[in-house]
Amino acid sequence: MSTTVKQAVSELSVLVPWGEIRGKAWGPDHGHPVLCLHGWADNCGSFNTLIPLLPTECRYVAVDMPGHGLSSHRPPGVFYSFPAYVADVRRVVDDLGWTKFSIIGHSMGSNIAAMFSALFPEVVDGLVLLDFPGFFPTVMSDIPKIMKQGIEEMLQFDKGKKDNQRVYTYEKAAERLSTANPTLTEASVRTLLERGLTQTEGGFVFSRDLRVNFKNIVRTTLEQGLEMQSRIQAAVLVVLADKGFVAGLSKTNEHKLITQLLQDYRGRNHSVVTVPGDHHVHLNNPEAVAPLISDFLQTKVLSQQLTD
Repeated sequence: MSTTVKQAVSELSVLVPWGEIRGKAWGPDHGHPVLCLHGWADNCGSFNTLIPLLPTECRYVAVDMPGHGLSSHRPPGVFYSFPAYVADVRRVVDDLGWTKFSIIGHSMGSNIAAMFSALFPEVVDGLVLLDFPGFFPTVMSDIPKIMKQGIEEMLQFDKGKKDNQRVYTYEKAAERLSTANPTLTEASVRTLLERGLTQTEGGFVFSRDLRVNFKNIVRTTLEQGLEMQSRIQAAVLVVLADKGFVAGLSKTNEHKLITQLLQDYRGRNHSVVTVPGDHHVHLNNPEAVAPLISDFLQTKVLSQQLTD
């Protein structure tokens, strides 16, 4: 019975001032709400293989963040930043009428999820961060250079022609995505391309906004990250992959800062665990993470509702 519940997947659309935010929903309408936020340059298909393995009494909504998948791109001249994505999440959950929910975020999605949970702590009851600790602290002395680069990239883009998107055959598009993300399995590449490509005259174009590639000009320092983390009221589960993003940063200044954020989570009695796998382990090999997430949702979220 439980597997059939999950096969009922529906599309959803939330209207926003510049267009729409698209997504997919699984599970019973009145199940406990769980919002799923994908990583940078991915789309909500990132959760296709994981969600069917999670508790069936939840209602899962995975969205394409603006500029990704089937969602509208931001208006011309507008930057992509984490605070803007947090506002997008607020728009989505308000439209859904959710007043208390859990969030599962992967990579960039975990940054958005952690920031949202810090700014709106009273509405989030569980937070799962996949292969990323939530906040990505920047060394303070690097911030001016990064901000300048992001601004210059946007201004340069504004001067260029917008209609010169490259057209690919499906095979070439798959090859390009695979080259950019060598740890993705062939099946995972096909899954992400379902919402990652738009058919056009002569082939396919990538649906994501090219501007998501620019340097994010809104950065957080370690101190800001720690302050934000201290405001999260939800139970937190951090699942890192042993060959994932954080592991790849070893011996960098960022790794030292991330280690302090992880120590802070542990000091607050949150769970930080490592599984075998790579950055997209939740998509490539969801069986490696699903039991941990299911147990977390059952013990930290669903069982708490019964006692409240």
